[in-house]
Amino acid sequence: MATATLTIDLDAIAANWRALDRLSRAEVQTAAVVKADAYGLGLTRVARTLAQAGARRFFVAFAEEGAAVRQALGPGPQIAVLSGHMSGDTGMIQDLDLTPMLNSLEQITRHLEALPGHPFGVQLDTGMNRLGVDMPEWEAVAPILIDAGPELLMSHLACADDPDHPLNAAQLKAFHAMTDGSGLPRSLAATGGILLGPRYHFDLTRPGVGLYGGLPFEAAQPVVTLSLPVIQTREVAPGETVGYGCSWTADSPALIATVAGGYADGLPRTLSNLATLWDGDTPCPLVGRVSMDLITVDITFLAEVPRVLDILGPHQTIDALADAAGTIGYEILTSLGPRYLRRYQERTQ
Repeated sequence: MATATLTIDLDAIAANWRALDRLSRAEVQTAAVVKADAYGLGLTRVARTLAQAGARRFFVAFAEEGAAVRQALGPGPQIAVLSGHMSGDTGMIQDLDLTPMLNSLEQITRHLEALPGHPFGVQLDTGMNRLGVDMPEWEAVAPILIDAGPELLMSHLACADDPDHPLNAAQLKAFHAMTDGSGLPRSLAATGGILLGPRYHFDLTRPGVGLYGGLPFEAAQPVVTLSLPVIQTREVAPGETVGYGCSWTADSPALIATVAGGYADGLPRTLSNLATLWDGDTPCPLVGRVSMDLITVDITFLAEVPRVLDILGPHQTIDALADAAGTIGYEILTSLGPRYLRRYQERTQ
């Protein structure tokens, strides 16, 4: 079989949620961010696992993602939509009991007029300049909105993965200035914010990438293993080149494995001549360019030809691979392609 296998450890996801829940203050509720198909790992299976672990609030990017979570979990859990109440979303928000995080005066007006009495939250811009109601707008509408009873006031930290960045303290100060005295539940911290400590936790935390084994949660259990099948091997003489563009030349006799996987599967071309694959505990360098469906790997020093080589696993995390590619673990995770055979691991319930 030439299809690569992506193994997803659901128990590790549950363990990571519990660990981040313990890091949050005791009186704080811990939600779960499952946007982008649970960071590329399969929303239905992941959401059910997190619900079994104890999560009762889920955050998604768009209403359509909220519909998928509702279908997976049924009635009960709160599903918050970070893009807010977009034009055309009213029916879905109402019918599926979604909670939009309103980001603008336009969205606030739309929601209060279209769905009076329906739950909502408000996202505040405290310095990221991306989504949310800014300070002057908030000062203008806060009295009306607070009376309407939003379920949550939230904001998002821009530099939480850098604990010493001055914007963290500046955003914390701004969030206090905008929300102190409101008497409403508040949320500022995603994974990085949880790690900044209790001052950032407020009433609800929203871990995302840490659930899936990514930095900045260094204590996270690894979640994914990606095993790529070896399709063919060939002996390459000194001076011969491998792959498109002749970007790698053998300087001694080499045995090269052609492996199923490429940029169509979320393995960036920037990994060319830089990445490492693993046969058990033995590293094997990727040589030549990453192409659409194939990569080539030097296995000269292996005792025998392996059936598969791992590009993600215990020896190479998503962030280690991201470093080699010049990107971040988020991008590696969310780019994992649909052609992989996905295998979910969990203990029998």
